[in-house]
Amino acid sequence: MNIVNTISLWFIPVLIAFILIYATIKKVPTYETFVEGGKEGIQIAVQLIPFLLGMLVAVSVFRASGALDFFIHLLKPFLDWLGIPSEIVPLALIRPISGAAGLAITTDLITTFGPDSYIGRLASVIQGSTDTTLYILTVYFGAVGIKKMKYALKVGLWADFIGVVCAIIFVTLLF
Repeated sequence: MNIVNTISLWFIPVLIAFILIYATIKKVPTYETFVEGGKEGIQIAVQLIPFLLGMLVAVSVFRASGALDFFIHLLKPFLDWLGIPSEIVPLALIRPISGAAGLAITTDLITTFGPDSYIGRLASVIQGSTDTTLYILTVYFGAVGIKKMKYALKVGLWADFIGVVCAIIFVTLLF
């Protein structure tokens, strides 16, 4: 175990040193390239602000309007019939939109029900087996100017759905 800790402590500094030495050998102006990359990063961040702001406002409106609670109330009888706790639905719906909101819901579920409860374990597995699809599409596709994202959206949301279904199946079987 001591070897793993040593490797993990030294990996990043050694990697950075290797990149700098390699760039110097190839006669790449490393500092100028670093500064230029920093400038591009700031420009991309400024370009992404409207996309991120729009997404955060949409999530806030969805939750604050009561639409999320209404949707969960509609699904509760069906979820009870399947044996799926309705407390998980907000996480399954919000996680593809916002990682921070998904983490907040997961934290709340774990605090309320406990980390070793069925709901706590299920929330943890859903958090780890799904991704922030809409955030990824907004940020990365927006950064490079891709306008047609219909198929990527379908595949990403389908993958999130499969992640939630598999999380429910495996947590039910294993715990």
